[in-house]
Amino acid sequence: MENNLPIENPSLSRRQLLNFLTGAVVATTAGASLYPALKFFIPPQEKTQGGAILAKDVLGNPIPAGQILANPAGTRALVAGLAGEPTYLTVRDDGTLHPWGIVDNCTHLGCTFPWNEIDQQFQCPCHGSRYSPEGVVLRGPANLPLKLVRVTVEGEAIWLSPWTENDPRTGNNPWWV
Repeated sequence: MENNLPIENPSLSRRQLLNFLTGAVVATTAGASLYPALKFFIPPQEKTQGGAILAKDVLGNPIPAGQILANPAGTRALVAGLAGEPTYLTVRDDGTLHPWGIVDNCTHLGCTFPWNEIDQQFQCPCHGSRYSPEGVVLRGPANLPLKLVRVTVEGEAIWLSPWTENDPRTGNNPWWV
């Protein structure tokens, strides 16, 4: 009878096996439901280059420079800039982008507003503030010029960074720094 298998107790009882399988199912289900919840609370990493971020469209996709530069001179393109703030980029006569972008937030109460092509000015519909094409106040109640950001084009990438030098429109330190 040497060919007989020894009769021993199995190392895992039926109850232990079922407990293990139940635990595995619960752990898998909990992990699968917690992962999206945790990902929701972790902000996405922004691609930066020395404090600059890529200009993005309304869906959060980087905008290629060629898409904006294909427009005629004087065109103002609205992009998502620093901290998601709407920012106008301007195509110059030589087919390049202006070295500064104008942040589309009224300095009176923070409203966003459109560029008025007919009047060639920014017009805030909330309280009537008007700004020149460079973002200087033409009519109040706003009393500060619009905030600027630095615009740099490298290949097809449009990089936006904070403007920290003197405001070229006033010659003073920028109020937003």
